[in-house]
Amino acid sequence: MEMKPLVFELAVAKNKPHSYRKTKNKAICPFCQVADLTDIYQQTGDMIWLHNKFPTLRDTVQTVLIEASDHHGDIVNYSVAYNRRLLSFALDCFNKMQQSKLFKSVLWYKNYGPHSGGSLVHPHMQLVGLNNIDGYSYINEKNFSGITLFNEEDVEVNVATQPVQGYEELNINLLNIAGVNLWADWIQIGVKYLLSVMNQGRADSYNLFFYPREMGGICAKLVPRFAAPPYFVGYKLSQVNDEVTLANEAKKLRAFYEQQQEVNNEED
Repeated sequence: MEMKPLVFELAVAKNKPHSYRKTKNKAICPFCQVADLTDIYQQTGDMIWLHNKFPTLRDTVQTVLIEASDHHGDIVNYSVAYNRRLLSFALDCFNKMQQSKLFKSVLWYKNYGPHSGGSLVHPHMQLVGLNNIDGYSYINEKNFSGITLFNEEDVEVNVATQPVQGYEELNINLLNIAGVNLWADWIQIGVKYLLSVMNQGRADSYNLFFYPREMGGICAKLVPRFAAPPYFVGYKLSQVNDEVTLANEAKKLRAFYEQQQEVNNEED
């Protein structure tokens, strides 16, 4: 399989603001300066989809989706209602890019935390149109399956048995658009679980990737971020934890979901 790499434009990246650089004078967050934003495609309240001012990848159209006005916000601390609106808004933007037929493929993902590969703290997602590359060449349907812990109302959730990188990835599959709110709830609960319970709460960073599935629907894949294992870096070989560990993770996540549901019901 021939897979051309994405070309990174260093000259553009040099001027890009970065929240995690070890400098005394941090750059002013551009996403907090709403009045100065330009090239806005769509906006709903604090949610803003716009063109990326620092397109560091050649032969792409890079866009940013600002999630909220709170500089330190995240899926983990949004209200249930706000998170539902956010995921619906983002899904709509993603569908518009895909349906435009302007790109070979469209990627949708989110970085969170210092080890996620992101550059800015302010909560945002990225939607990137690739002109000449199929960004899903290394991905297949098996990456979205695993030990099922929830399968109701158009949403299926599992712990991946064939992860993209490893060792433990959570797949939250939207099977039908009617279940989009439940899907958003599971994404939020998955993020809370990943940051507080999984790996004894050692993860301070994660990636959230969204994949359109061949059978229809979309998979939201949650990946805790640590240093990438050498087998993946050197050989593109993913690793996965043993079957007993994965089964225990599925059981714990299901229990965490039920606990969170009780908390949400009490708050309502």
